[in-house]
Amino acid sequence: MKASIQRFCDYLTVERNASRHTVVAYIRDLEQFHSWLLSLAESEKIELDAVDRGSIRMYLGVLADEGLSRRSISRKMTSIRTFFQFAERRGLVGENPAVDLHAPKIDRRLPAFIDEETVGRLMTLPDTGSIDGARNAAILELFYSTGMRLSELTGLNVKDLNTSTRTVRVLGKRRKERILPVGQPAIDAIGRYLEFRRQKGSKQDVDPDALFLNNRGSRLSSRSVYSIVNDHLRAVSDQEQCSPHVLRHSFATHLLNRGADLQAVRELLGHESLSTTQIYAHVTTDHLKREYAKAHPRA
Repeated sequence: MKASIQRFCDYLTVERNASRHTVVAYIRDLEQFHSWLLSLAESEKIELDAVDRGSIRMYLGVLADEGLSRRSISRKMTSIRTFFQFAERRGLVGENPAVDLHAPKIDRRLPAFIDEETVGRLMTLPDTGSIDGARNAAILELFYSTGMRLSELTGLNVKDLNTSTRTVRVLGKRRKERILPVGQPAIDAIGRYLEFRRQKGSKQDVDPDALFLNNRGSRLSSRSVYSIVNDHLRAVSDQEQCSPHVLRHSFATHLLNRGADLQAVRELLGHESLSTTQIYAHVTTDHLKREYAKAHPRA
C-alpha cells in the first residue's frame, strides 16, 4: 500500500497538476489511514487488496469516536475514495472497496464577509506614502477588485497585469488560466506601488518579475500576505475570521447584491461547479429581505 500511495502522489503532481497543498493533504490523510491499518494488522506491510469496505467504515467510525468533525471526516473519506479510484484504474486492486461509501453530510458554512462601508474604511488604512504601505494598499485593492485567491495573488508577475485593458491574468487551481477585470482603484494602487519600486531601483531585487515583493526583494510569501490582510481587517472588523478569503467572499457577495449574474460570478471566482458559487445566494438573502421589508405593502 505504501508504494501505491507514492504512485498516487506522482499521479496528483504530474498528471492532475494538483497544487502542493492538495497533494500534501491527500497524502497525509492516506498515510494516517495506512498507519491505522498497520496498527490493526501488527504487520510492517499492508496489501492493497486486503483493504475492504468494512476496514474503511471502521476507520471512519474510529475517527468519529475520537471527536473529529464531520468536515474533517468527509475530507479523509474523499482522499481514500479518490485513491482507490486511481488504484482500480491502474489495476492495483481488483475492486474498489470505497465505491459505495459516502462521507457524512456536513452543514455548509456561510462565508464571512464585510459590508461595503467597512471595505471603504479598510482601503484608507495603509500609509500610501511609503513603499510598504503602497504595496499593502495594492494588495487589498486587488483582492477586493478581482476576488482572486491568496495563491493566485502571490503567484502574480508584473507582466500579468495589463493596465491598458484593466485586466490581470491569473493561474488558478490545476494551473487553469483566467483573465479577470481590475477596477481603476486597484490599477491606481498598483501603479503607485510600482512607481515606488522604480524610484528605489530594482538592481537589488531577487525576483524583479514578481508583482509583490518583501523588503529583501523576494516574492512576497502567502504567509506574509495573509498577515497583512489579517492585520488590516482586524482594524476595521471584530469578526473572528479575517483572512484574505474574507475579501474574496465580500467581492462575490457585493456583486450579487448589486444584481450580478451567478454564472458570471462563478467564472470570476474560478469555481468549477455552479453549486460552489450558490452558497453566496444564501448570503444575499438578507439583502433581499431588507428590500422586501422596505418595498412590500404588507411586509
